[in-house]
Amino acid sequence: MTLRVLAAMSGGVDSAVAAARAAEAGHDVTGVHLALSKNPQSYRTGARGCCTVEDSRDARRAADVIGIPFYVWDMAEEFDRDVVQDFVAEYAAGRTPNPCLRCNEKIKFAAVLDRAVALGFDAVCTGHHVRLLDGRLRRSVDSAKDQSYVLAVLTREQIAHAMFPLGDCTKDEVRAEAERRGLAVADKPDSHDICFIADGDTAGFLHGRLGAEPGPIKDESGEVLGTHNGAHAFTVGQRKGLNLGGSVDRRYVLSIEPVQNTVTVGPRASLEVDEIVCGRPVWSGCPPLTEPTACAVQLRAHGEVLPCRAWERDGELVVRLDRPAAGVAAGQAAVLYDGDIVLGSATIARTSRTAQEAAAG
Repeated sequence: MTLRVLAAMSGGVDSAVAAARAAEAGHDVTGVHLALSKNPQSYRTGARGCCTVEDSRDARRAADVIGIPFYVWDMAEEFDRDVVQDFVAEYAAGRTPNPCLRCNEKIKFAAVLDRAVALGFDAVCTGHHVRLLDGRLRRSVDSAKDQSYVLAVLTREQIAHAMFPLGDCTKDEVRAEAERRGLAVADKPDSHDICFIADGDTAGFLHGRLGAEPGPIKDESGEVLGTHNGAHAFTVGQRKGLNLGGSVDRRYVLSIEPVQNTVTVGPRASLEVDEIVCGRPVWSGCPPLTEPTACAVQLRAHGEVLPCRAWERDGELVVRLDRPAAGVAAGQAAVLYDGDIVLGSATIARTSRTAQEAAAG
C-alpha cells in the first residue's frame, strides 16, 4: 500500500536514512525540515545539537540525493511556546522537565502531524530508534540508542500516523547504509544535550530567563547549611554545585520548594522512594490498568528499568517499586513496559516512602 509520507528531516543521519527507506519502500515521500528558532545562531552550531543552520542545509542535500521534494516549515513560535517556555516554567515550579520528550509530543507529533494530516499526508516518518509493531511501540533492537522512552507520551492516534523505519537496526548499520546511499551525513556526529541552550550551561540559561533569587539550602531538620542563587538551578538527586564546604558530609538535593525558594539536602539514603504518583497518564499499549499489575518502569531517559506494580487511581498513575529508587524527580516521565513493549506513560508528580514505612510499621 502506497502512502503519502511526510519525512521529518533534522539534518542528521538517522532521519536521512529513514526518509530514504520510506521512499525505497514505494511511498510518496516529501521531506520537511523544522525551523525551530527565529535566530538559528542562538541555538546550537556545529554538531552539538539539532537546531542549527548547518542541519537545514544537510537535510536539503539528503533530500536531493534521495530524490524527494523538500520544504522548510517555520515552527519557531510553537517550539518557543511549547518547549522552551515550558522548560523554564517547569524549573521555576521546582520540577525537572525533559524537553526532548515535550518536543516529540507537542511539535513533531502534534503540530507537525496535525498540519501533515490537513495537507493529505497519511503518516509522519522520523529517524527515531524505536519499533512499531501491531500499533504498539517497542524498544529498538539497538538498546544503546533506544528512544521509546521519549516517545512514550504519544497517544494511540498519533502512533497510528507514525512511521519509524530504523527500529530494526543498530546505529552502526544506519551509518553504513547512509554511506552506501551516498548521503553526506553518514559520519555526522549525533546531537546531544539541550538543543536550545547554546553553550550547554542549563543553570546559566535559567538564570538568564528567571533571574537570580538567593535562598537557603537546608538539611532535613531545617538547619541552614548554605545559600543558593536560585532554586530553579537544582534538580532532585543533584550532588555537585551545592558549595556547602568541606565541613558538611556529602549531601544530595532531596527537594526543591519554589514558593519558599528553599533547597533541602540530605544523605543519599533519604533520596530513596518506593511509591511514585504521576499525572496525565497516556495508555498507548494497553487499556488503563485498573488493578495493580506487574510490569517495569523507566524513570528517566537512559535510566535503569525497575520492576514494579502499577495502576491508575482517580486519574493518576500509581507506581509501586519492588525495590527503592533514588533521585526520582518530579517533571520527568515514568514509562511502563511489558518486556520491550511500551504500555503507557505519565508525568511524575510526587514520591514517597509510604509502602516501606507501612511495611516497617
